[in-house]
Amino acid sequence: MDNGSFNMDVLQVEGLKVSPESSVPAFILLLLIYVFIMVSNIGLVVLICMERSLHLPMYLLFCNMSINDAFGASAILPRILSDVFTPIPDRYIHYYECVIQAFCAHFHASAAHTVLMIMAFDRYVAICNPLRYTTIMTNRVVVLVSAWAVPAVLVAVLVFLSARLSRCRRSVAAPFCDNASLFKLSCENILINNVYGLGTAMFTMACSLCSVALTYLRIAMVCLSSKNRAVNSKALQTCATHLAVYIILLVSGNVIIILHRFPDLSDERKLASILFHVIPPSMNAVIYGLQIKAIREQIYILFKRKK
Repeated sequence: MDNGSFNMDVLQVEGLKVSPESSVPAFILLLLIYVFIMVSNIGLVVLICMERSLHLPMYLLFCNMSINDAFGASAILPRILSDVFTPIPDRYIHYYECVIQAFCAHFHASAAHTVLMIMAFDRYVAICNPLRYTTIMTNRVVVLVSAWAVPAVLVAVLVFLSARLSRCRRSVAAPFCDNASLFKLSCENILINNVYGLGTAMFTMACSLCSVALTYLRIAMVCLSSKNRAVNSKALQTCATHLAVYIILLVSGNVIIILHRFPDLSDERKLASILFHVIPPSMNAVIYGLQIKAIREQIYILFKRKK
């Protein structure tokens, strides 16, 4: 391979901008957060898989969410951690690694929305149509429905449109590779990339907001018309947990979109993009583990057995 082609295949990535004095605290903090994300999410998946009483559609959806959170954190944080002690001019990544990382980052974000949409539908069926819940929400539907397939296809096309472009630059001015980083490496016309990227983002967000809003509006109407306080209390608990996770995801994502409007806040936007892959994954498993009674009881039983 000649030097010219090598130089274009090896990109310089900005990574996490920290001073030499702050590199050790930043590394320790990120490492602890990453370990916590992996332990909490994988632990929740193992618990649900081991306990037969939790082999229900709702808990299988929790598994999907935890797997996606662990996947999203693993796609971003290890690379950032490995570059913390490396000077910014010496941080390099191969182009194909950059493409894979961009796919993983966008897939994590898209899958989070689709899984939460299905979770909202699951709560709707469980509360508004409980007699048909088992028939509608079969395990096969929960696992194989478009929670993974649709984001994979949409993001694959998104990244392919950027990867097909010729490259005239080799600097990634971002903490990690994403779709914008890929098409900014090119000097070609990127109108198709912008149209498709904006279109898929708006489509995903519109479907997410509308489905969650409509299902919870229907759930609220059913709860208000019901006089069964026990059922309403249980519905409120599970729905509040789902809404908390959904709001965290929305806020984390929209902060990045808002900061794009302010070029002077580019460093804050880059930090927010990292936090998007840190805050939701680190909080989701804790929220579900502490708020869902069945999971909380199984965790208590597990620790009691060990003692």
